Amino acid sequence: MIKVTIWNEFIHEKTKPLPARHYPNGIHNAIKEFLDADGRFEVKTAALEGENCGITKELLDNTDVLLWWGHVAHDRVSDEAAELVHNAVLSGMGFIALHSAHHSKPFRRLMGTTCNLSWREDGDMERIWVIKPSHPIAQGIDRYFEIEHEETYAEPFDIPEPDELVFGGWYSGGEIFRSGCCFYRGNGKIFYFQPGHETVPVFKNENVQTVIKNAICWAAPTARFEIKCSHIKKIGSEE
Repeated sequence: MIKVTIWNEFIHEKTKPLPARHYPNGIHNAIKEFLDADGRFEVKTAALEGENCGITKELLDNTDVLLWWGHVAHDRVSDEAAELVHNAVLSGMGFIALHSAHHSKPFRRLMGTTCNLSWREDGDMERIWVIKPSHPIAQGIDRYFEIEHEETYAEPFDIPEPDELVFGGWYSGGEIFRSGCCFYRGNGKIFYFQPGHETVPVFKNENVQTVIKNAICWAAPTARFEIKCSHIKKIGSEE
């Protein structure tokens, strides 16, 4: 069983009608529902209103893969919580940033850039193309799939060059975007996945669910330890 924690700021669903309609129990619990049904994952949730913004060292020590969804409260996440996530990823924990989590403190810290992008909310159709069909995260996905309505994200996207680009998005308005990006940091693996706007039921899309489940399996740690700057002895030396 892969130990998964889903973090969600959990604000829109309690304050705005469309998110409340699509996700009455929160985006985190909507994701938890389809992960629980899969049987490969042991899932718990955390939210901004929890202790230390829902992030503790104990929680992360018992998390193989952390999913993160945030939008309007990035600045309310403490620097301490962001640093705990950053250190956990370097030590091997997987991290999946969903949609507007591109501006989350943990993701920006891991990328080392602004992670700024261009955007428009017109309800455009998005067609997500598989760029790397051999990648584990793309398994079970056809050449492309479509999301009927989604917030438009557009290049330029201020991130480092992805180590692996799995998906690219095209919108009916003409924009393109790097929609599924893999990065390696220390012992950890990171996946950024663009779909997931709160005013449309994106997380109920079966292809989106397949990608998230595949990404969790890919990001799960094969080893978990801190890489230290250690003084070493010469091989064969007794000193």
